[in-house]
Amino acid sequence: MATIAHSVETREVVRCTFAECKLVQFRTANSLCRKCHRPLDIEEPVLPGPVVVDYHAAEPSAEAGLQVAGQVKEIRRARHLSQRQLAGRMQVPRTYISKIENGKAIPTLGSLERLAAALGVDVRQLVKDARTRRDDQVAELLSDPLVAEIAALLPQLDSLHRSLLSTAARDMAQGHRRTA
Repeated sequence: MATIAHSVETREVVRCTFAECKLVQFRTANSLCRKCHRPLDIEEPVLPGPVVVDYHAAEPSAEAGLQVAGQVKEIRRARHLSQRQLAGRMQVPRTYISKIENGKAIPTLGSLERLAAALGVDVRQLVKDARTRRDDQVAELLSDPLVAEIAALLPQLDSLHRSLLSTAARDMAQGHRRTA
């Protein structure tokens, strides 16, 4: 008995983004919609031939992709959405959401806008870097008047008095937990 090897070709399923069409179809060779003949939204352009990539030049975009990935996953989970639900809102395959969250795909600006709309957030929230998130957390902490007052006094204290303040606050908090 002879064994015959078969090649399985995978075909990308896409949806036409034009409001009057919205046809779900396999991607055509010319990337035009079969119904309205308009260009299909191309998420990842196909580059001809091998491409030489400078490792140092690729770091910022890879880092940016990981930041977007983390933000998308965090916001999606906070909204109690599955990848499938988010993909349905964006009208993309679930695997595309998975690739974004795992840093294997960096969304285009158009996809970022659709992603932000599907999550109900501003695009800027998806592309926040660590410094911006830290600044937001500091601003949130300093919105409490007591914390803001203590923070303003800290630069005037030496290390001994800072340590005493920290110990006193910790002791008060532990005492409060015991009595509560």
